[in-house]
Amino acid sequence: MEPHRLDRTEARRIAVRAQVLDAERPSDVVELVRRLTLLQIDPTAAIAPNADLVAWSRIGSAYRPSELVNALERRRQLFELDALIRPMDDLGLFRAGMDAWPSESKAGEWLARNDSFRRDILSRLRSSPEPLLSREIPDTSVVPWQSSGWTHNKNVGRMLEFLTLRGEIAIAARRGRERLWTLAERVYPEQLSPPTTEVAAVVRAERRLASLGIAREKSTVMPLEPVDVGLAGEPAVIDGIPGAWRVDPAALGRPFVGRTALLSPFDRLIYDRVRAKALFDFDYVLEMYKPKAKRRWGYFALPILHGDRLVGKLDALADRKEGALVVNAIHEDAPFTSAVRDAVGAEISELAAWLGLDVRYQ
Repeated sequence: MEPHRLDRTEARRIAVRAQVLDAERPSDVVELVRRLTLLQIDPTAAIAPNADLVAWSRIGSAYRPSELVNALERRRQLFELDALIRPMDDLGLFRAGMDAWPSESKAGEWLARNDSFRRDILSRLRSSPEPLLSREIPDTSVVPWQSSGWTHNKNVGRMLEFLTLRGEIAIAARRGRERLWTLAERVYPEQLSPPTTEVAAVVRAERRLASLGIAREKSTVMPLEPVDVGLAGEPAVIDGIPGAWRVDPAALGRPFVGRTALLSPFDRLIYDRVRAKALFDFDYVLEMYKPKAKRRWGYFALPILHGDRLVGKLDALADRKEGALVVNAIHEDAPFTSAVRDAVGAEISELAAWLGLDVRYQ
């Protein structure tokens, strides 16, 4: 078919609307995760844990982190897999192909040589009436896990991760940052008929495109979740941006009313930095791993969305000991109008109130 021809403004608005960042706010975190398809878990809490910060930026100050915990651990409307929270409705799309995992030889060889270790863990989880922390599970590995990174010789942790990816166990809950593990059948629904891996891949791409609105057919391989969508949706071209795109046809021709939002550095609107630059002309790097002297925008700078434009970065940190949201700087990509400045200030006040902190400008 002939590709849809979009200008940059329409493309940006499709992306913002798809990420539930327009003026029409959702009221429920489960509804939100269904629309976004995922919330990423990250231990950094310079402002708030990522999943909560992303939910707050959509729902607003009515959101309570306890709602997410309840949906995950009690109502089982959501599940956690590979550092991503997803709707339980999508579980079959990820169970498909789990029995055949891993295709990667290193993990497969290690699992085969440690089959007795695998069976020990399954037996221990089966005999425990309550989910267990990893430190409550003995290391009976035959061959240690070899890695040049932090997972070297972390045998229990590696085996738990692998058994989760194989669909044999699941994360039942969290105790602080620590995960509690149990058998998959104690967490996942009993009646589940996963599609074939081929069908699952197609549906996952369609769901991903619906959450992004517009994306590349092929892009750089990214950890955790791809940013490209294959042949999902319909072809599109964007005026002034070279290359082919795919667009969700349901997102075309819809009215747009924007608002101001403070985004997590891991927010999916800006997670694909190449797309953010192409659509929004927005440069961003998470600088928490840089030496302080080399940072342009701050340790955990929050991208600032206003309408359909990304207009700057907020350098702020939550100092809970002092009871303050400390604003070190507001970096304006272009000089703010008084209306933008007021809207950003109001959003900063909303964030502080949600955190139970006062705003302190440095």
